[in-house]
Amino acid sequence: MTAASVQSQARQQYRAEAETQLARILDFWLTHSIDHENGGFIGRLDNDNRIDADAPKGGVLNARILWSFAAGYRHTGNPAYREAADRAYDYLRTYFIDKTDGGVYWSVDAQGQPLSTRKQIYGLAFAIYGLTEYYRATNAPMALETSIALFDWIEKHSFDPVNGGYFEAFSRYGVLLTDLRLSEKDRNDPKTMNTHLHILEAYANLYRVWPDARLATQFGRLLDTFEQHIVDPATHHMNLFFTGDWQPTADLVSYGHDIEASWLLLEAAGVLGDTTRIERIEPLSVAMARAAAEGLQTDGSLYHERDRTRQHTDTHREWWVSAEAMVGFLNAWQLTGDATFWEQSVGAWNFAKAHLLDKERGEWFWGVFDDYSRMISEDKIGFWKCPYHNTRACLEVIERCR
Repeated sequence: MTAASVQSQARQQYRAEAETQLARILDFWLTHSIDHENGGFIGRLDNDNRIDADAPKGGVLNARILWSFAAGYRHTGNPAYREAADRAYDYLRTYFIDKTDGGVYWSVDAQGQPLSTRKQIYGLAFAIYGLTEYYRATNAPMALETSIALFDWIEKHSFDPVNGGYFEAFSRYGVLLTDLRLSEKDRNDPKTMNTHLHILEAYANLYRVWPDARLATQFGRLLDTFEQHIVDPATHHMNLFFTGDWQPTADLVSYGHDIEASWLLLEAAGVLGDTTRIERIEPLSVAMARAAAEGLQTDGSLYHERDRTRQHTDTHREWWVSAEAMVGFLNAWQLTGDATFWEQSVGAWNFAKAHLLDKERGEWFWGVFDDYSRMISEDKIGFWKCPYHNTRACLEVIERCR
């Protein structure tokens, strides 16, 4: 058997396993996440598959559910996925979209009443990402109209015309907040890598269905921001937190975000269709994958984060990091043909199979500690635990291993 045929067999095996896993993930969410009492989807399911019926519902979770089922439906044509996407779309528009002041509420209570009315730009970005994927799947005009309205809200309130980029968080009425944090774990800084990364993927998906000139301009500026301010030209890691004029405020490395951005930046450049930019970002994408690989372990996993000031590494492994490693290293292999990248992508999947998949009850666990014990206090479904990273990883592997 030739080397080419061996590689072809390996690709088909990887693709087949991703197809099986895609169905397994989405079927879990069909079975366990629907809120039959209050509508929409539940806010929390713990590590032992116990529902917290009173848990708040997050806008980000709802938008990620919408994206996942819309993308799953586009790939499979499964009517059950379309029904779940319809449910997520209806709930998002009914309960999370602020029909008076625009934007998206951060959270609602279990019955759908507004709980946190702050407008976190990260949340608006994910709403655009989910709504545009739903539009791609269904051609529902209101999904596109709502996406454009959210784009306008972000540009009106959040865009910084002086230094570029976007400020983090606003009141219900569009007033910049003093507490800008995405979560209690984050720094209270006016600009972050994380929010900009997800605006980027949202604008890329919006541009696919609405190639508007103003969007193209802002989309291009956002890519410039990554190249000029966020990706460190010396290390090819991303800086994570910034002042308003783009001075880094912490010396941290997020291995998962590095590998995620390595392929999202190139995808965005491809959607924009700028050949010169694509040629520039391709080697950057590979360099970022190599930088992220500094956190790889012999078991195929990526460490979570490193604080270079304190010389401290968070050694636990989270589900989304393995999912993004599957895609990012696969993308680097496609660009270079370097077999090491192929092995790193498959290694991330093998680690997930060995330590993250809940083989008895479905879905992926949040993560494991360095000794492979599970992070049992974390949720299976929750404000931050969603189906989008691993669903998207499966879809990307399926597409890239044809």
